[in-house]
Amino acid sequence: MLKVAKFGGSSVAGAEQFRKVRAIVEADDSRRIVVISAAGKRSGDDHKLTDLLYLIHAHLTYGVSCDEILQTVEQRLTDIRDELGIPVDISSDLAAFRRRLSKDTSVDEIVSRGEYFTAKLMASYLGYAFVDAADCVFFALDGTLDRETTDAAIAEALERCGRIVIPGFYGRLPTGRLRVMSRGGSDITGAIAAAAVNADVYENWTDVSGILMADPRIVRDPAPISKITFAELRELAYMGASVLHEESVQPVKDKGIPLNIRNTNRPQDPGTMIVESADEPESGERFITGIAGRKNFTIMTVYKHGMVSSQSLRQALEIFDRYHVAVEHITLGLDSFALVSSTAALGDAVYDVIAEIRKLCRPDDVELREDIAMVSAVGRKMSSRPGVSGRLFQALGNEGVNIRTIAQGADELAITVGVENDQYEKAIRVLYESFCAE
Repeated sequence: MLKVAKFGGSSVAGAEQFRKVRAIVEADDSRRIVVISAAGKRSGDDHKLTDLLYLIHAHLTYGVSCDEILQTVEQRLTDIRDELGIPVDISSDLAAFRRRLSKDTSVDEIVSRGEYFTAKLMASYLGYAFVDAADCVFFALDGTLDRETTDAAIAEALERCGRIVIPGFYGRLPTGRLRVMSRGGSDITGAIAAAAVNADVYENWTDVSGILMADPRIVRDPAPISKITFAELRELAYMGASVLHEESVQPVKDKGIPLNIRNTNRPQDPGTMIVESADEPESGERFITGIAGRKNFTIMTVYKHGMVSSQSLRQALEIFDRYHVAVEHITLGLDSFALVSSTAALGDAVYDVIAEIRKLCRPDDVELREDIAMVSAVGRKMSSRPGVSGRLFQALGNEGVNIRTIAQGADELAITVGVENDQYEKAIRVLYESFCAE
């Protein structure tokens, strides 16, 4: 058994969090690769190390002294070292970093040091070998990951050292310059490392006990999802759920490696296991995986007698495409069709789009309905389960939620309804209570 464990910024925010990480790593001998983020916030009024480093770059760019911010960064790191008695000379590294700083220092080099220093402390604290991401994560000149070289370097480091800590978020270009990933890039590094060594499990440790079945800002204490497929995860993410970025999932998905989201502060919780496929729920089990949605859509309905035999839908879609507006849902009728798009994406072009549709399609009428929220119930094989749609519509109807449009994916993963923006939160709560609550 081989596990790759990635710990996010909240998991390494201070000395107490470091202790939790070590207890987790030592509790399972198979956790032989550890990927570390930069130290995050210790409290609500604290600062993430990465944010402080971005601020340092801004000060250097405009010729403003950054000494005070540097001292804050150095204090955060030396406090962790001193409280835990970590035998690593972080002070020399910090001094060298300070000497290299100038207005010409790249932002990527500066902000990558949050992961670098935090991981160096963690490696010494765990008794693992520190492997700089610059020596094992490689990018091509166009910024894409050099998967072959990266995989070989990570696998070789593990073979050579046995147990390693890698800083997340950055790697090296062929020119030797450092390059950072998008924010949250440590998740990507963890997935890359897991794929490189064909790990049995990739653990992503954070401050929540897995993915929740609904937005906790809308539903009080929503239950965690115990198991979800990669396809369901994409569906929830598309509908606005706060889940992992696709780049941080794809490397392990390609290798068929399960991804386990865990809580550093509650290691006894099993978290959410993300897998390639899962059996249909047995009778009596939940068949809805999660509820998610987004506000601010526009429904454009085009009416034309004999629509079924015309080319109007194709022409309308081509018009939307010319204006670079994505059509997110389509519903068809005998004499009409409706196109659902983000209101922001349509923007001021909405009137030009309508004008072109009237000119090319010659419809009987075009109706515009704004302030629409799309809400999805995501689950496996829902369309093959009798009565699911009926229950969903009845639950919303009983609570006075008016459905403006309905869409169901061909993959049977989601049933989506459009409701008024001002009924969005109510619709989420109604569906959660009807399908997900114990």
